[in-house]
Amino acid sequence: MFLKSLTISSHDEIIRQIRFHSGINLIVDETPNVNGIETGNNVGKTTVLMLVDFCLAGKAKQIYTDPEQKKQEYKLVKDFLFDNEVLITLVLTDDLSRDDAKEIRIERNFLPRNRKIQGINGKSLSDNKEFEATLTELLFPGHRGKPSLRQIISHNIRYKDLSLIYTLKTLDRYTRDAEYETLYLYLLGVDYGQGDAKQELLAQIRLEQTFKARLEKNQTRSAYETALAILEGEIEQLNRRKADFNLNESFEADLDRLNQVKYQINLVSAEMGRLNIRRDLILGAQQDLEKSTAHIDLRQLEQIYQQATDRIAGIQKTFADLCAFHNRMIAEKVRFIAKDLPRLDSEIRSKSAHLSRLLREEAELSMAVTRSDSFAVLEKLIAELNEKHRRKGEYESVIQQLSEVEGNLKSLAKKLETIDDELFSEEFELKLKDQVNKFNRHFTAIAKELYGEQYALKYDTVVNKKGERLYKFSVFDTDIANLSSGKKQGEISCFDIAYTLFADEEDIPCLHFLLNDKKELMHDNQLLKIAQLVNRKGIQFVASILKDKLPEELKKEENFVVKLSQGDKLFRVEESL
Repeated sequence: MFLKSLTISSHDEIIRQIRFHSGINLIVDETPNVNGIETGNNVGKTTVLMLVDFCLAGKAKQIYTDPEQKKQEYKLVKDFLFDNEVLITLVLTDDLSRDDAKEIRIERNFLPRNRKIQGINGKSLSDNKEFEATLTELLFPGHRGKPSLRQIISHNIRYKDLSLIYTLKTLDRYTRDAEYETLYLYLLGVDYGQGDAKQELLAQIRLEQTFKARLEKNQTRSAYETALAILEGEIEQLNRRKADFNLNESFEADLDRLNQVKYQINLVSAEMGRLNIRRDLILGAQQDLEKSTAHIDLRQLEQIYQQATDRIAGIQKTFADLCAFHNRMIAEKVRFIAKDLPRLDSEIRSKSAHLSRLLREEAELSMAVTRSDSFAVLEKLIAELNEKHRRKGEYESVIQQLSEVEGNLKSLAKKLETIDDELFSEEFELKLKDQVNKFNRHFTAIAKELYGEQYALKYDTVVNKKGERLYKFSVFDTDIANLSSGKKQGEISCFDIAYTLFADEEDIPCLHFLLNDKKELMHDNQLLKIAQLVNRKGIQFVASILKDKLPEELKKEENFVVKLSQGDKLFRVEESL
């Protein structure tokens, strides 16, 4: 897909319309620099890139929020967007040279709830997840789960700080290496079909590890077991001391029963806490899975799928079958996860009733014991014995829960190992190596043409701090020890262009446009060579740059898609006031 047009309108009146073309597309400011006073900052160059990103399921707040101070909003811009009900329309096309090419028309505004406009090809999709799922199916047919749409296209849209600094790490700084592994295996065309399963297992493992860490916040399991053994010895000693008292038979029986009841109360309370935690974890996992169910209007996509069936022989399944299969798989996972819920609910009700009976019995026994004339003599001993029993029940409960968690972790680790055995098999790695080599043929050729350098993509099999096996991808340059910011941007551009060529060669769906901010960091010669390359290859390279930083060869009207200045900013907010 290519960018065809981006329209900013208000109440059916066009504020600005940007038409894109093949090759280099420049977003420039032409603010006159008089005595160094006027600058091209804050005229909206980067905002053009943000608006394209917004139409591709990006967040609205990024348009009117300071990227460095998330809580600080640009009130003038926000009020303008809201008060004027500004609508952003993005049109994508399969072929810029053909008027009858397939198009995707995306519309979004910034208003909430019932005033919200969000749709694709005339169909309203107010739910953000449904909107993103529909976009995913149109841009990457048949893809489900991980990596997400936003992850797949992250290298196509570079205006955030991380994506301008790092070639591969285009997501937020909290993204785990396992997610990058899934992303780049998909991009390289070696998606092994279990990316979702691996991500779910890793999420469950992290959940169990968090629960285990919470249980062991004060002490480890071995410490609890040691403390329990000591407690049992102390309780035995206290019972012997108690047995030495010359008490009547009824008092002795009541006192023993009271101790047992207190012990049972603590044990049952701890057990109920464990059951409730386990039930909440299952419900949370069930809700997450249910959110993964596809809710796509099959009639809307039936024509697209029919076209694919007509063009590709041998497709036996309908799109409805695929969606139904996906949803059945999700339903089966939900059923599997939720199968213990009835038993847990039953146990919780049973334990609750048992606890109520124990509490009533405790109250009755306490009253009977305290009325005894011998209680004053035994008060200190009884209090100490009760405390020992309470701690004993607490330690036994923690040890039991730790045993269950460790068992769960072993089971999950075994399932993860099964997936990893496939993922790190010799056959799979040979396929991965072959795809990396194919990609590097494009990458190194483009880097050589543009910079005379040798950039290449590589992967290493690593084990992270949590013991997880991963493919870790990185880019290296055999000729340069330290890259300058300009050189780094050159490496990034080489990678993005190379990936587009590689994806086309491998028939991997991809976007054929690259959005880049702050290209003034590049040397003139580098930018000129990129322009020549993308013009020749038919790739859209959309770059925001200060006009006075452009090489003279690129200062041509046919290269400009929008010209901004301090007197003519993107939204023309001042003109509307």
